[in-house]
Amino acid sequence: MAKKALPKDQIVKLIVGAGQASPSPPVGPALGSKGVKSMDFCKEFNARTQNYTVGTPIPARVTVRPDRSFTFELRTPPTTSLLLAAAGVKPGKNNRARGAGNVPGPRNNAEGNAGRAGAKAGNEVRGNSHVGTVGTVSLKHVYEIARIKQQEPRLRGVALQALCKSVVAQAASCGVVVVP
Repeated sequence: MAKKALPKDQIVKLIVGAGQASPSPPVGPALGSKGVKSMDFCKEFNARTQNYTVGTPIPARVTVRPDRSFTFELRTPPTTSLLLAAAGVKPGKNNRARGAGNVPGPRNNAEGNAGRAGAKAGNEVRGNSHVGTVGTVSLKHVYEIARIKQQEPRLRGVALQALCKSVVAQAASCGVVVVP
């Protein structure tokens, strides 16, 4: 006779706007399929995120136990949303900020391309830079975003300099220019 498998905790990952959790999709169906009352989650989520700007996307990791009880932990907002907020970009459907390649990367300039095979001096390999930039941020903003991201438990061991480099690379991919 086969042994019955013990039920295990299930993990649900959600990204919900701060203070905007409601039992409608995507929260309701994601938690309802696991047997959790989504209204309880929404009340607690909105209470925990009341200090954030309303609408800021907040990742939440919900652990659902076999007895249908749950706990959840909040993570820091995505780097892209922090960069776009620092650059003063208004959220909207027509923003071309999403997707890599809107601006050339930090090493993608005329001097760096001169030694490449097939690259002529004076010609820049610019990717999709014709799309343009959506805003600018200073190094101070980059540093503050890196400090916010360093507070997250899974990134505590990462050096602040490495996080700053990661934020600069993310800025280049979403169309935000970093100025000194």
